[in-house]
Amino acid sequence: MKLSAQEEYGLRCLLHMVRAAPGESLSIPEISRAEGLSIPNVAKLMRLLRIGGFVSSVRGQAGGYTLARPAEEITVGEVLELLGGVVFGASFCQRHSGILEDCAHKEDCSVRCLWSTMQHLLENLLKKTTLKDLMRSQQEMRAWLKSLENADAGRTQAQPAASSG
Repeated sequence: MKLSAQEEYGLRCLLHMVRAAPGESLSIPEISRAEGLSIPNVAKLMRLLRIGGFVSSVRGQAGGYTLARPAEEITVGEVLELLGGVVFGASFCQRHSGILEDCAHKEDCSVRCLWSTMQHLLENLLKKTTLKDLMRSQQEMRAWLKSLENADAGRTQAQPAASSG
């Protein structure tokens, strides 16, 4: 699995906006310089993020872009879904059917089971992670992620095993 440049750079642009002073609008050239991205690429990303409801734009001399919602209300999952979609979605098997109309393994597929489980785990983590969470230092973020992992492991162990009958 790879994150696309669009997903990575869009997230970086949003995080740069989180760091801005409250009420400060940022221009495309400012974001471009700060993130080391081309102006056309930032313009494209900001357009997508505006259409997706993550940023607002203001025209004019003091214009620019601001977050449309507070950083603690924007999840990484929803940003990545807008910019690139899901890793494993309903049409995955149709796109990867080979030369056949239907996948040769459509009835019994352990790989599909793996991809759907991975998608579920990824979605759960990304819907818990907000832009505000990403403002932590690397060390703080590592500890926070570890605490989520431990909490999930504790919940899994507390659930009774499913019966096999």
